[in-house]
Amino acid sequence: MLCMTVLWLISIRIKDASIVDAFWGPGFAIVAWIYFAFTNDVSMRKLAVCTLTTLWALRLGIHIFIRNHGKGEDPRYQVWRAEAGKSYWWYSFFKVFLLQGIILIIVSAPLLGAQISPMTFPTPLDGIGILLFMIGLFFETVGDWQLKTFKTHHENKGKVMQTGLWKYTRHPNYFGDALVWWGFFCMAAAAGAWWTIYAPVVMTFFLMKVSGVALLEKAMSVRPGYKEYIARTSAFFPWFPGPRNQ
Repeated sequence: MLCMTVLWLISIRIKDASIVDAFWGPGFAIVAWIYFAFTNDVSMRKLAVCTLTTLWALRLGIHIFIRNHGKGEDPRYQVWRAEAGKSYWWYSFFKVFLLQGIILIIVSAPLLGAQISPMTFPTPLDGIGILLFMIGLFFETVGDWQLKTFKTHHENKGKVMQTGLWKYTRHPNYFGDALVWWGFFCMAAAAGAWWTIYAPVVMTFFLMKVSGVALLEKAMSVRPGYKEYIARTSAFFPWFPGPRNQ
């Protein structure tokens, strides 16, 4: 919460609330290591969870920072700024920074659950969790890299990315993010924290229905060729593409 408050003060100074996006990943790394410090002993599972969280968080944070740097405030926040008017300076603290901070803490439950038990590591469930994490990180990293490379070519301006991983799912990065959190849950469940299952459920729901797929699809639907892309390509879960319309 201290980090969110500092970010909010910076956002007032630079008039850009979207800086909170780059903190989303690193925020989880911070709470993971706080959980590490305030739970008992030092175990291999604790080290594994914190290391994997940090790896995922740094990649995501650096990616978003580079992607957004120098481009001004994200249009989503510009809309809220226009709606709130002069009150946005304090309004943004509650709607943007405080809200994301609360969601971050709630969703981070598996990172805590995996560290509160001294149970044996690794177990088969840990193995499944790490495998899901690695597959998810692959989809996120490669998907983002492919899209970034696609956008660097001037001839692709205004076109729809539909090669590589994007041939099998319209949102490989969001799918990968969901897998990462199911991986963390498996590691928490291996430590006995089955109650944390709500966290990946909430994260997957947000990615599919709220802040991820649904929001981006609405913005992309007006782009030429996107409706055809929707007709032949899975929205979230990777699957073989349908035939192209001639």
